Amino acid sequence: MKKHYQGYLIDLDGTIYLGKEVIPAGKRFVEQLQELNIPFLFVTNNTTKTPIAVAKRLSEEFDIQVPAKTIYTASLATIDYMKEQGKGKRVYVIGESGLVDLILSAGFVWDEESPDYVVVGLDTEINYEKLAVASLCIRNGALFIGTNPDKSIPTERGLLPGAGSFISLIQTSSQTDPVMIGKPNAIIMDEALKVMGLNKDDVIMVGDNYETDIQSGLQNNIDSLLVLSGFTAKSAVPHLAEQPTYVVDSLDEWVF
Repeated sequence: MKKHYQGYLIDLDGTIYLGKEVIPAGKRFVEQLQELNIPFLFVTNNTTKTPIAVAKRLSEEFDIQVPAKTIYTASLATIDYMKEQGKGKRVYVIGESGLVDLILSAGFVWDEESPDYVVVGLDTEINYEKLAVASLCIRNGALFIGTNPDKSIPTERGLLPGAGSFISLIQTSSQTDPVMIGKPNAIIMDEALKVMGLNKDDVIMVGDNYETDIQSGLQNNIDSLLVLSGFTAKSAVPHLAEQPTYVVDSLDEWVF
């Protein structure tokens, strides 16, 4: 018997849209949640865009109308985590505006000499000096935070280096392991639940990627729904080490 869930944690790329194309069943899934007044939160490892920018893209490109407060990025989870640490307000960040601007607007202060935190995310303008500053600051005692473990990201050109690649490099150069925030790690999931005001038993994680979305559920005792509309192929399902709670070919199959 299928459980009734009070809230939904939902991936974006591969679940609601695929690259630059909307997934019609994903759009209908969101609209049904809205019609039924069931709380949902998009949980994404993307740190290059702010929640406002993501909501704007969903509206303009895919005709999916949701407020920015329903979008929880690894950037927001990073900020919430740092605030809870109470270690200080000085920070050095490798990342783009979706990460840097949010951190600074949350009251943190830029410091390249002796920051309390070094945060590393995806940065398409990465250079040696940025890497060097990050490594030196970590060796001097800054808490090393990785926004997400994604070593590569899918693009029209193919798989390109992701935040995880930069994090691994700095991990090697600083000889320090990072605190990792994004899916499938516990931090982003725990922070997302706090935002929703729900417990693990109340929610389900919905996504197309077994390695991130579904592992977010499996590793954190949260039920999971794998939709075969993106990353994980149907042929791979029988061979998965641990099965999701549910598997569907399309989100149109899901009954609330």
